[in-house]
Amino acid sequence: MKDIEHNDDNPTPSMQHNDSRRNFLRRSAGAAGALAATTIMPASIRKALAIPANYRSGTIQDIKHVVILMQENRSFDHYFGTLKGVRGFGDRFPVTLPGGQTVWQQASTAPGASPVNLIPPFHLNTATMNAMGVNDCPHDYPSGQAAWSQGQFGHWPYWKSQYSMGYYERADIPFHFALAEAFTLCDAYHCQLTGPTDPNRIAFFSGSNFNPQLASSGVNSTDGNAEATNVRCSVGGTISAATPQYKYSGTGFTWPTLPELLQQAGVTWKIYQDPNNNWNGLLHGCLAFESFRTAQPGSVIYNNGMTGGPDFLTSFANDVQSGALPQVSWILPTPNVSEHPSYFPSDGANFVSQVLDALTANPEVWSQTAFFIAYDEEDGQFDHALHPAVPSYDAGGNVMGGSTLPLAGEYFATTPALYANYLESTDTISGSVRPWGLGGRVPMFVISPWSAGGWVNSQVFSHTSMSMFLEKRFGITVPNVSPWNRAIAGDLTSCFDFKRPDPSASTYSRLPSTANTAAFDAAQRALPAAVAPSTSEPLFQEPGYRPSRALPYELDTSTRVSPNGAIELLFKNTGKQGAVFHVYDQNNLGTIPRRYTVEAGKQLKDNPWIGDAKGNYNLWVYGPNGFVRQFSGNTVTGAQLEMELRYDAERGALDATFTNSGEKDVRVTLTDNAYASAHIRPQTLEVPGRRSAEHRWEVADFGNWYDFTATATDFTRRIAGRVETGQPSISDPAMGNGFSPQSRATTVSDSAQGATSDRELA
Repeated sequence: MKDIEHNDDNPTPSMQHNDSRRNFLRRSAGAAGALAATTIMPASIRKALAIPANYRSGTIQDIKHVVILMQENRSFDHYFGTLKGVRGFGDRFPVTLPGGQTVWQQASTAPGASPVNLIPPFHLNTATMNAMGVNDCPHDYPSGQAAWSQGQFGHWPYWKSQYSMGYYERADIPFHFALAEAFTLCDAYHCQLTGPTDPNRIAFFSGSNFNPQLASSGVNSTDGNAEATNVRCSVGGTISAATPQYKYSGTGFTWPTLPELLQQAGVTWKIYQDPNNNWNGLLHGCLAFESFRTAQPGSVIYNNGMTGGPDFLTSFANDVQSGALPQVSWILPTPNVSEHPSYFPSDGANFVSQVLDALTANPEVWSQTAFFIAYDEEDGQFDHALHPAVPSYDAGGNVMGGSTLPLAGEYFATTPALYANYLESTDTISGSVRPWGLGGRVPMFVISPWSAGGWVNSQVFSHTSMSMFLEKRFGITVPNVSPWNRAIAGDLTSCFDFKRPDPSASTYSRLPSTANTAAFDAAQRALPAAVAPSTSEPLFQEPGYRPSRALPYELDTSTRVSPNGAIELLFKNTGKQGAVFHVYDQNNLGTIPRRYTVEAGKQLKDNPWIGDAKGNYNLWVYGPNGFVRQFSGNTVTGAQLEMELRYDAERGALDATFTNSGEKDVRVTLTDNAYASAHIRPQTLEVPGRRSAEHRWEVADFGNWYDFTATATDFTRRIAGRVETGQPSISDPAMGNGFSPQSRATTVSDSAQGATSDRELA
């Protein structure tokens, strides 16, 4: 939009708005920059940032070494709910729970009990309590199913204990925050299922925790051919350099593991570990497989995947220094540095620092390395984000949602005789057939010369994403990753910029190393045990935004209200990655929310919704990276309008067409809820009877983020999200300190919207 000539001493309202739009990101950048200036980088991170990428082809082939460390049991909100520029406690669209409260208000009392005791997230303050040594939470499959409640949440601390609601801030885990500030953090990376270590690590090491052959034929797995809890990797005995002596439980799986597939392709690999100090085998996902169980000394699998000792990190460092590092390496931590509660995150930070020191000791190796740090599951710790999962069944056996691809085989089927082993007796919201996943969010760091810069990546990933990344880099095929997982989970390549790697080390200053970890740990142990406060603490997220990778999403949901009162939703996906849409009926929150999987390039209609006895309806749709749609009104008295949306990615704009099927003219009020200057009043759009009118929203000046509401008589449509242009952008600049959770009322916000254009359509 061309600037208006003006007198700076007496700006006009229009000029003020233009100035606001130009300076909106500049002001936010100032706040973010001021915060970054106080961020001090550990020596190991500074060294990694200082080594440039070995640029050869400008493609993923420039990666010569992939190093993978999977830590233990931390949720994303638990670690990073307060970090600026990620989808944390500043999420402006928390879902509403059956009791009417937002997802932040979790009950520690049993479902149906009175009075209800609510525990919101609370700060695990290392200055006043032993926050490092906080207890672990129940993280078994039955309590996970009950706490998730097929998407209703609501009673997380009842099933998972009060500690599930605790979280850290920057001062508590500075090394983890420094990693996020220096490299790339994924804020939509989900564990494979809401369950414990074993099944999640099996999926991480093979691409699936359930029999892929059965699934491909449309058969749901049982515990005989799938893993839902800690059985197959929990071993007895020890293993020596001469003789395999582990004692195994459960039948061994026979589908190929990632190490085997790499071996068949001639790709070198190794698992660095102490095989007698790996939590009785639970950290080693390959122990569930016959190929590893029967491997003999001298074989590649045994030598590379079953051996090691207390000096495994020294062996790793020596291989890096000598140039003998394999193309793919897995590192299995010992329990004390794994970050599993009640072990200390500070000890995990020190361990990660040592791995980074080992990698950067040979600059030639580091310049060609991608280092991934994942977490296997969330330990039962609370995370507010919705689980992108296949549709649940309700108690009557009805599928609550739909999909553009077959879903048979994507469920865990318990038998009546084993029901008590896998489901809580009071968990009756669904039957014995439950979605495998995905589970809750866990942290994922992508650390390399091609991922430096403090980026956030908000593409949906899961433990199967590592399989797909290795496919991309080494040309293997992992047949175990199911079509549904391939549809909705990315392959992690969007975390890198192979064309323009820029560590930007000079922008970071220094922080004391992790050498003082022992003294810090001792001081923590001297403090009182962590406990939830008696009064609620206000939620907090650091102000500012961070650079955000381009995402493959181009999504929309529209609705059509039929004369008979049926409300039909249409889900469209014109992007390059599949997505899960979640639908919450605000007038009927006691039902399981519906979920719809829509593959890239496809669309899907749902089963019609019906308003209440008076015709009122209020549906909220959620998708990736802050995608939100609200459809509310009255099927009897509401304006006979429909709204269709189109993206103009090239210009950073949204075009909406309003179609009036009634005889009377309709006036639509258009409001910006978040990004434009507050003194610009809402605009109106006249839509003549039996005609259409079009409206354009310009969003490029706000990082392509938008949040608009269109209202008429008993009619509200709200749209929020980010227009993807194929280019990097920023995280949502409206998140951060000072936010207030959005209510589910259908009233129009008083804030205003920006430059627009309207035209009537014949």
